Amino acid sequence: MSASTTSGTTDALGPDGPGPVPGAELLAALLDGMDAALCAFDADGTVTHWNREAERILGWSAEEAVGRPGFAGWAVRRADAGEVQGRLMAVMDGPGRQVHEFALLRKDGGRVLVRTQSAGVRSADGKPAGVYCAFSEVHAQIDLERSIALSEALFEDASWGVVLVDVDLRPTVVNAHAARALGGGRTTLLGRPLGELIVQGVEDLEGALQHVLAEGAPPARAELWVTLRTGDGDRRRCWRSGFLRLASPLAEEPVPLGVGWLFQDVTAEKLAAQDADRVRFRSSQLHRASRSAAECEDPMEAATSSLDYALAGFADHALIDLVAGERLVRAAGTPSDAPGPCLPGAGGGIPLRYAPGHPALQAVDRTGSVRASAGAGPGQAGEWARERQWPADAVHALCVVLRSRGRTLGVVTFLRAAHRAAFERPDAVYAEGVADRVAASVDLYQALGGAPGPSGA
Repeated sequence: MSASTTSGTTDALGPDGPGPVPGAELLAALLDGMDAALCAFDADGTVTHWNREAERILGWSAEEAVGRPGFAGWAVRRADAGEVQGRLMAVMDGPGRQVHEFALLRKDGGRVLVRTQSAGVRSADGKPAGVYCAFSEVHAQIDLERSIALSEALFEDASWGVVLVDVDLRPTVVNAHAARALGGGRTTLLGRPLGELIVQGVEDLEGALQHVLAEGAPPARAELWVTLRTGDGDRRRCWRSGFLRLASPLAEEPVPLGVGWLFQDVTAEKLAAQDADRVRFRSSQLHRASRSAAECEDPMEAATSSLDYALAGFADHALIDLVAGERLVRAAGTPSDAPGPCLPGAGGGIPLRYAPGHPALQAVDRTGSVRASAGAGPGQAGEWARERQWPADAVHALCVVLRSRGRTLGVVTFLRAAHRAAFERPDAVYAEGVADRVAASVDLYQALGGAPGPSGA
């Protein structure tokens, strides 16, 4: 088969041979469009084909290469020509392909190390008819192999999650680490909308992916908080994420294939940092509260001042109920309908009608802290708060007993609205530290003649 000389490839007849046969132009176009350099030899070792990539690598055109008897003296040093030609032509008599590395000569005299894959060509009657040889520069081949090896490592052994999503934002490839993080298998996650996997935070993730598709990769990593739906319930996680826009290398203009999403679970790190920040802030508030209370002439003002500092970032309301006989009396509290400072109560010393089992009464009975929260049903929160004579927006409560000099003086109650999380054990520890300061001020207030007073230990 011959090929057009205008395309950069010819057959063994050369430019003066007969005209092209049907399909020759197609063959020439295919050869010249290959990413790898390709040449072919007939059974005598004469060059019959030479494509444009071979010309690019070595500098010899098809007109200069086709028809030459092997590589000796022009593409290979004469001292090496016999060995190179022998190894290339040896494949003609054997099955399969052979891979070799040779140092070839460029037209400008430079040398280039290439990796070749050669295979025999047989005629219609099955007899050896020649050899074709595809070759590329070794460094380019190594780069390709490194890219393939990197891809395989990322999708098998990487210690961070790797997910490829298509332009519809559906996973197409998921590595083992990402599958574990998302709570599924590597194949079961493919093609599913991200919203089926992520309960909360999917809008932020999809927004980031869409931005990458439209604008390219962001300059910095993003930290995304998501809630995952798992068989054991919902899990809140923080993923430190990086994004890469994927484009086809085969298109003349970049065609988006999707987004590469790499992430690490940094939930423990973020929670530890948040806890450290919280501890520092609360310590600072306690210090400021102590300084402020020291300047108050009225001990009860010192107690309410301590609560004002404690409320910042901790709770929405605070109440001080003091023991008066067998009942509790409201001594101070924050406004029930709006944020504000803790002020002395206006109840005139009338005992509170707390029902048996009220968290404040439990705190007095146990001489400890009691946590409580409203039910999750609609309308339950308001009714729950009204039954306990707390502000209507309260859904979480923490009652801490006030103790001083071996006596129970009362209870301080912290309340949170629905936008805050329920009180946890670290919150109780902090509240108990606040209560110690409040109790000391209340004890001084009562020792100086303030009422009501405790009934005993």
